[in-house]
Amino acid sequence: MKRYGHYIGGKETAPRGGSYLASENPYSGEAWAEIARGNADDVAAAVSAARAASTNPAWSEISASKRAALLRKVADLIIEEAPRLAQIEQRDNGKLASEVTSQVRYVGEYFHYYAGLADKVQGHVVPNDKGGALTYIRYEPKGVIGIITPWNSPLTLTSWKLAPALAAGCTAVIKPSEFTSCAIVEFADLFRRAGFPDGVVNVVTGFGDEVGAPLVSHPDVAHIGFTGGEAAGIRVYELAARGLKTVTLELGGKSPNIIFDDADFDLALNGVFAGIFAASGQSCQAGSRLLLQRSIHDEFVARLVAFTKGLKLGDPTLAETQVGPIATRPQFEKILKYIDIAKAEGARCVAGGNARPDLGAGQFIEPTIFTDVDMRMRIAREEVFGPVLCVIPFEDEADAVRIGNDVAFGLAAAVWTKDLHRAMSMTAKLKAGTVWVNNYRATSFTAPFGGMKRSGIGRESGLDAIREYLDTKCVWIANAPARKSS
Repeated sequence: MKRYGHYIGGKETAPRGGSYLASENPYSGEAWAEIARGNADDVAAAVSAARAASTNPAWSEISASKRAALLRKVADLIIEEAPRLAQIEQRDNGKLASEVTSQVRYVGEYFHYYAGLADKVQGHVVPNDKGGALTYIRYEPKGVIGIITPWNSPLTLTSWKLAPALAAGCTAVIKPSEFTSCAIVEFADLFRRAGFPDGVVNVVTGFGDEVGAPLVSHPDVAHIGFTGGEAAGIRVYELAARGLKTVTLELGGKSPNIIFDDADFDLALNGVFAGIFAASGQSCQAGSRLLLQRSIHDEFVARLVAFTKGLKLGDPTLAETQVGPIATRPQFEKILKYIDIAKAEGARCVAGGNARPDLGAGQFIEPTIFTDVDMRMRIAREEVFGPVLCVIPFEDEADAVRIGNDVAFGLAAAVWTKDLHRAMSMTAKLKAGTVWVNNYRATSFTAPFGGMKRSGIGRESGLDAIREYLDTKCVWIANAPARKSS
């Protein structure tokens, strides 16, 4: 069985506590690897390595153009190694092999994009009102960045933070989910191969309270980039606040997928599938609330139920599989609990609603659809993070906006219509960090992604992301002779 240590200072390192955790394949249920169970001492060692690298002239004094060249080298390595890395990640989290492979290849493009931005971080001169001084702005790396990522897309979500942080000139300590750490340790070694100085990228694996909390609290960590659930995000925010650290938090969602009566039904049907059943609903941007204009409600639900019943569940390594297993046992049990809650509150289950013990190790849940849902139900307000869709009717545009915004979250939303004026009006009124029109789940390294309300703080991807990892410094240089005292 493969055993992974931490990755500290350019090499794999055994855990100081001597303990390891099993990494299990969600489809087979078999433990296939072990990861180091880290503690505060491991975190301290990784932060020390990252801090030393941040002041090492081999990193801190190289030109932005040379930093960009390193990022291009690692980007090419990621693309080259994508099939291997994707296989490791897929074995850890059970996502469809085809989806993971394309995601990992795209990770390389993220690094190419931020390589292009590394030498575009430019200050500017400020025309001050005092006179007698040149005033200008410098943007400088914040220092050591703590990166904490979940189990659903570990390589992608790590790269959303790491690529801009490195482009800004920062160093990093990564704490991946204890369920999906193996690919991240392998990923970290690509930076050594690309020529990055030792300590620029470090990984400490283990549990949140034993590794994540010490990382957030460490006085030498300047900024935290976190993706995960709302409760964990609040805890990270509280710990970071004690050290007056800045944070980027990409948290949960309860995103509305809004379909008007003039929408292209076939296009919208595929969008609903991509929005909630792709990745078995284990996506922060999942379109878990389907809002249907009342005049098309029954027809669309009938077509959706028929479509859902034809989906193939099974081995995620096979090309024909459309829905894979739930990534972790705790999440599997949580989803089943929410299905029971929905039924108890009066929602009507028109498709799915059951576990599938006959598939793999039994960690499967059928794509599930609830109708007769209203916004007082927990199923309509709380993030399930699984293949569970609640259908809610609406009357008109104003009603759709009211229902769409009537949750604590604001990560994403979608509108399906052929009416351009309606589309423009809806995108302006929906309180979400991303709004798609006639598509769902499209993301790009060029486009900022993040949430409003309780869905997070800050933005990832695009130009906005690199600013999360930069401090602003104002410089005043006297350019007039000092006056002599009389």
